[in-house]
This record gives sequence, structure tokens and C-alpha cells, in this order.
Amino acid sequence: MESPLVVGVVGVDGSDASLTAVDWAVDEAVRHAVPLRIVHASMWERYEGVVPAWSTDRPSGQILAENIAAIAAERARRRAPDLSLTTDVLPEDASSALLREGREGTILVVGSRGRSEFTDLLLGSVSLIVAARAQCPVVVVRGDREALEARHGRVLLGVGEHDLDSPAVRFAFREAAVRDAELDVVRTWRRQAHEPADHLLMRRAGAAYFTEGASELLDKAIEAAASDQPQVRLRRSTVEGPAHRVLTERSAAADLLVLGARRRDGLVGLELGRVVHRALHHASCPVVVVPQRVPETLEGDR
Repeated sequence: MESPLVVGVVGVDGSDASLTAVDWAVDEAVRHAVPLRIVHASMWERYEGVVPAWSTDRPSGQILAENIAAIAAERARRRAPDLSLTTDVLPEDASSALLREGREGTILVVGSRGRSEFTDLLLGSVSLIVAARAQCPVVVVRGDREALEARHGRVLLGVGEHDLDSPAVRFAFREAAVRDAELDVVRTWRRQAHEPADHLLMRRAGAAYFTEGASELLDKAIEAAASDQPQVRLRRSTVEGPAHRVLTERSAAADLLVLGARRRDGLVGLELGRVVHRALHHASCPVVVVPQRVPETLEGDR
């Protein structure tokens, strides 16, 4: 199967979380048989200046930046000696550097926390910005050892209202196929708060009415991808409850959680809905945020 990825990109900052992201990115690059690019963004020149050509001294900022990239590269080479690998130190802020790298249609891999002194934050600011604005799939690496080492053998896909053969659906099928993993496709449903208990449909069908609707939407969402990749083992689930809670709980038995994120033209700011935001902060496994362009006329969010 031909991989849709041209090259994988992982951002590093020297933190333990970013080195865990390197491990995950290496394994992913090996699965898809693609090169891996390790990127560290540093603005040391802005603060220390460029050293004259005649000087034999190297600025501490330059040494630190190069060491961070080199340590990550050495770690990657030990993990996969035959992997095609490149590194780069980019003279800009981390968010801008990674977002620019993502314009080439790559996958971006980042750790869940950075080197910030605010160690109690659940998600690093760079990871949040990249996940919210990137034009390519972004993986925020988090979770326990079983998930990070793909021991569950399961990819979890949350299906939203606008996921009819969406990029997120396609991504999840590809991942399940290349991992030889089960694909757990989940569509949640909830009764409308304004529906009275004695509503005609509620009296006649109850939960079955909502379950049937959720099941129909789920089947339509995955129909094309399932036809293209019939070898993928499927588990279809319709669950009553809020999607952000259901998917976060089910992530404890998954190696990867795949979610779509809609990008609206002209919208300024972080484009993350409640489901994606909750998953990025609380999921028990790595989370993939797959962007999807939608018309400005569509309302609502994931």
C-alpha cells in the first residue's frame, strides 16, 4: 500500500516529552517507509547575535540548539538504524516553524509538553497552536507505555457530523491497515434537552430511534474507505453520551485516537472544538488531529 506521507516531521525542544515524540515518529516513519525530518526551532541569533567569521567562540545558544537536534537524531538512529533521517535548526519561533513545515502536506509530530516552567499545564502551548492551525495531520504524543508501543492493536476513530468519507476517516483506515490493527469507529448520540419525555418518537422508539440515526451516519461516513480497504477489521459502536467524554474514556484501550478538525476560511484564532480540545489534554493515547476544510456557512464545531 502506497503511503500518503512524503516525509514525517517531528518537532523537538530537548524535553522528555519531545524525545518520546521522536520515538513515536520513528516507529511511524518505519511503518510507512518514509523519511523522517527532525526540527528544532531556536531564535538564539536574535538574542546573542551572529558571531564574526574570525571568532573561534560559538554562542551558547547555538551550541544548545545544535545539541538538542543532535541528541534527538542520535536517539532516532539507535531506534531505527536504516531510517532515512535529516535534522535542521530553524531560526524562528517553534509554532511558526512547525506550521510552515506542515504546508508541504506532511504529518507533524509533537510532544504533549514542552520545556516551559509551567510544568503543571496539561498541554504545551506550541502543541496546542500547531494542532489547532496546521494544514496537515498533527500527532500529539501522549499516553501510557502500552499505547506508545502500540500494544493494544486498536485505532480509535471518532465520527462527527461532517465526517462523510472525510480526511480523518481515510487517515484512520490507513493507520489501522499499516498497523494491522482493529479500527474502533465510534459515533455518539444524545437526546435533545428540549425533547419532552412523552414525545411521540420517544414513546415509540426511545433509545432505538437515536441509535439507528447514529448507526446510519456512522455507516455512511466509513462506507467508501471500508470499500477501498476491506482488509481492515472494523468495530462499529454507537454510544449515548457526550463525545468528548466517551472518546477520552475509550482511548484507554487504543494506540491512537483519530479526530477531524474543521478549518474555516477566514476564521482567526484556535480552531479546536470541545471534543478535540478534551482529547488533547486528557486522552490516554496519542491523538491525531486531521484538518478538514469546510465552507464558512457551516456552523458548529467538533
